[in-house]
Amino acid sequence: MAYDLEEQEQLDSIKAWWAKHGNWLTWVAIAVLAAYACWSGWGYYQRRQSLQAAQLYEALQTANTAKDHAKVMRVASDIQDKFSATPYAQMSALLAAKSAFDANDSNAAKSQLQWVVEHHRDAEYKAIAAIRLAGLQLDAKQYDDALKTLSGDFPAQFAGAIADRKGDILYAQNKLPEARDAYQQALDKTEAKDPGRQLIQLKLDALGGSAKAAA
Repeated sequence: MAYDLEEQEQLDSIKAWWAKHGNWLTWVAIAVLAAYACWSGWGYYQRRQSLQAAQLYEALQTANTAKDHAKVMRVASDIQDKFSATPYAQMSALLAAKSAFDANDSNAAKSQLQWVVEHHRDAEYKAIAAIRLAGLQLDAKQYDDALKTLSGDFPAQFAGAIADRKGDILYAQNKLPEARDAYQQALDKTEAKDPGRQLIQLKLDALGGSAKAAA
């Protein structure tokens, strides 16, 4: 009998506690479940977006291999419009830019590269696009635009390539001391095993060697 009374007291205590806190706990549980559902749904959405983008990118590569420039541009546009949050959007723009360049459509190539610079989600893709875009702007004698393209922050591993491209632009503007400094910086920032160092050294030597040597 004592056990029954003790058990009843515990039940009454639980009921009283639930009456006081139960409503709050219910809402907490609902919020947790809702958050989990949203998280799960968002994960599914991202996976689905990535899968669809990958399928389109495969079609883009096939079109590029077949040198179907018109299709490359169409598919790239679809990826960028519908799946801009995926890495495939940046990859598609870089590939479309190469296709446009090969088709002698420099305006389309610059447009695709500019898209990556402005919409990048990966700093490395931005750096690659900026270096290529600045090269096309250099060819078009758009020197100020080219230097502007190379301004801003880029990953450290691209410092040498960025400085090298700046040197080319400054040389084209006949700003030889500035070009020499840029090439020296490019040489300093480029790893010894990088085959590009030899070309940078040749450019620097053509301008009289390093800034210190010239002085």
